[in-house]
Amino acid sequence: MTESKLGWAMPLMRAGYIGKGLVYLAVAGISLYSIWRGGSAQDTSSALGWLDTTWGGGVLLFVIFIGMLAYALWRVLDAAFDLEDYGSDAKGIVARIGMLVTGAIHLGIGATVFPLLFGGGSGGGSGEGSSIPGHVRTVMEWPGGRWLIGAAAVLIIGAGGHYMRQGWTNEYRQHLRANPVTTRWNPVLKAGLIAHGVVVGVVGLLFGFAAWQANPQQAGGTGEAFSWLSGQVYGQILVTGVCLGLLGFALFCFVNAAYRIVPKVSGPDVQTLAAKLMPR
Repeated sequence: MTESKLGWAMPLMRAGYIGKGLVYLAVAGISLYSIWRGGSAQDTSSALGWLDTTWGGGVLLFVIFIGMLAYALWRVLDAAFDLEDYGSDAKGIVARIGMLVTGAIHLGIGATVFPLLFGGGSGGGSGEGSSIPGHVRTVMEWPGGRWLIGAAAVLIIGAGGHYMRQGWTNEYRQHLRANPVTTRWNPVLKAGLIAHGVVVGVVGLLFGFAAWQANPQQAGGTGEAFSWLSGQVYGQILVTGVCLGLLGFALFCFVNAAYRIVPKVSGPDVQTLAAKLMPR
């Protein structure tokens, strides 16, 4: 398909990354504020629920809701039309399936926002931490349910490792335009992507613990990942560092919204950040 026929996908991509960036900005920012006040880092639902109680929070929640829908649709179309040109070999198929999974996850975040906007709900009682063990318990009651949760754990850990590898090896630079913004903020983008990978990887470990011990309460999301990290040596420092990193990941999302290269739309003559920063 030609660039003109694929251009309709770009607004979806941009809106999706803006919404995603706002989610991580809320989680990281509110978590750091809570830690500074002597509390603990917050999960996604708690952070979104906090927004619902603030002035102007409803507007931000609406933008996030639209962004989550846009991101989910973008990932479906991206996978179906291979807009990022991953190909149809085994590696490409895995990458495109991963797009569908991430789209579904962000659609779930959109589902969390919906009752806050339209149902008069709050994020306190039905947050991320309380819902995930319930879903895991339901799956574990199926035949072979523990194996399914174990397989999910492997996939989530793999996703976390993928993000960390992209950050560590600078692979993400191949997907960004070279310009003063991406060049100047490159170290923050790198740190943000690695921090995001750490959180995703810990969530995968928690799912693995749940499958191994047949205990759904071991599973959890972002909040439980923060709790697990805080229980390690120098845990509070570690959690604070990860939250600072997630601020960088929020910036990474906003930068992607503005400067992400979509090969089948952007054309072959765009200079990538990888080419710009390649050692001479």
